[in-house]
Amino acid sequence: MSIVVTGATGHLGRHVVRQLLEKVPADQVTAVVRDRDRAADLAALGVRIAVADYNAPETFDGLFTAGDRVLLVSGNEFDKGRVRQHTVVIDAAKKAGVALLAYTSAPETLKATLADDHRATEAVLTGSGVPYVLLRNGWYHENYTEQLAPVLEHGAVVQAAGEGRISSASRADYAAAAVAVLTGEGHENKAYELGGDEAWSFAEYAAELSRQTGREIVYNPVSVEAYTGILTGAGVPGPLADVFAGVDASIAKGELVVSTGDLSRLAGRPTTPLSEAVAAALKG
Repeated sequence: MSIVVTGATGHLGRHVVRQLLEKVPADQVTAVVRDRDRAADLAALGVRIAVADYNAPETFDGLFTAGDRVLLVSGNEFDKGRVRQHTVVIDAAKKAGVALLAYTSAPETLKATLADDHRATEAVLTGSGVPYVLLRNGWYHENYTEQLAPVLEHGAVVQAAGEGRISSASRADYAAAAVAVLTGEGHENKAYELGGDEAWSFAEYAAELSRQTGREIVYNPVSVEAYTGILTGAGVPGPLADVFAGVDASIAKGELVVSTGDLSRLAGRPTTPLSEAVAAALKG
């Protein structure tokens, strides 16, 4: 039996692997990666490295074994058919007879286009007969704190989210929930709605940036159309800009507020405050 993490060299995957090593021996952890060279740090920790690609079904042949617990980290190649990619992993897991497959999805409340692939993947997984867990991850602090350069340059947070609020948390928080599910018992065929303990607005985010930088940072709400134009002007491909702007429209409607408390319960601790994530990002 192994605990297998796909997308293990991605931002979330690395957190999961490293936190797993605090709970189980390294030889029980398999990191699935596309590029073995990018996983050298994980290999040095004693983790088994398996090379496979969501776009090449044959690379998953024989990768899983009966009794494995698998974390399917959702792909980020929006233009390559993510549902088809995820189905490759689900099919391989079913064929092997894995004990559990956890999937990083999106909150059930999110109706933006971004969520369509997640809902479709959930349907494939729940219909597969594989024991599943739906980890419906909310937004990450890092979606914003890793994009501070233009905010600091212009002294403005520009979004199309109106006065909407977001229950974000850190990647490490979501990883802790995944680790709890992968190493715990009694999670089969459950869905968890995951989000930070404290919801915040972009006006509050701008105020926090102002407090920590000592500079005036304002929130400049714009229309969805204007925001799409800003993104494409910055070099974001049109279809992806539409996805991001659509998420902001959903935020304005309150669709990324998650108040279940599932994340802190699974992690066994309060979620990381936004202020901490901002401080870490500013230290760089």
